[in-house]
Amino acid sequence: MSSWVLPLFLGLGLAAACGFRAFLPLLMLSAAARFDLFGLDLNESFAWIGSTGALVALTIATGAELLADLIPYVDNLLSIVGNITGPIAGAIAAGSVFQAADPATAALAGIIVGAPTALTFSATQTGVRAASTATTGGLTNPVVSIVENVLTFWTALLAMVLPVVIPVLLAALLYLMWRVTRRFKRRRTPVMSTT
Repeated sequence: MSSWVLPLFLGLGLAAACGFRAFLPLLMLSAAARFDLFGLDLNESFAWIGSTGALVALTIATGAELLADLIPYVDNLLSIVGNITGPIAGAIAAGSVFQAADPATAALAGIIVGAPTALTFSATQTGVRAASTATTGGLTNPVVSIVENVLTFWTALLAMVLPVVIPVLLAALLYLMWRVTRRFKRRRTPVMSTT
């Protein structure tokens, strides 16, 4: 049972993190696999994630993604593109951790678990970013970006270290993002006069 439950929670956490940033969770997964951290074993068909080439490529991609996301309006474009790249990265990350499954089942599990989870968080993030841009003209977007970077890192790390808490964490994150989006939208809505 635990050979499916823990990978499921781990996959959910990594996929949710991919919804915020496509490459940072994959980089962390690559480093964990490459340096044998957290007792993490990858499915044999995803062993390439732990290779030196993947680690170097993901480091470059992560650096570019994190820097570009700090630039107002470029961050909105990245957020929209993230609705495609996030689910792909989420499916890869989630599928790779089903170590005991055969390669086809692991890939299918990645698609079923990872893609929709990443898309949920990516779409929610796009909503937060759009609301932030509409209310502040993009001035708060770098702050939002830094918060998202921190959330991405800690969600991915917590998924690898303590996957059993992931369902509670993800529910809390979705609620928090919903509240932030509402707050931004409330600021933008003009108050009607009662004369």
